[in-house]
Amino acid sequence: MFFAWGEIYSLFPSTVTDTYGATYATTNTGFMYTAKGTASLLVPFTSLIAAKGNWHPVFMMAAAMAIIAGLMAVFVLKPMRAAYTSRLGAGSVDAMAKLATR
Repeated sequence: MFFAWGEIYSLFPSTVTDTYGATYATTNTGFMYTAKGTASLLVPFTSLIAAKGNWHPVFMMAAAMAIIAGLMAVFVLKPMRAAYTSRLGAGSVDAMAKLATR
């Protein structure tokens, strides 16, 4: 599945549910899909830039966005996930059961 569909269909729903809980899993996953769709609107702009014969700005912009996403994962998502799991006392079997039922 991952090979054919990519992370949007295989990893996003489980990551969102594990991070924010199952209460609003559908709503949060919808936001993730909306973000992916919004990002796809950048494609025409990059095509216009590349049409001038130089792909360098396109690759630099993609590299910058990848670096920003990595930094956000480390400095935003990781602390949020740690706070969420510490509230539940994760690490025990009971806490994992609580995570599964939320």
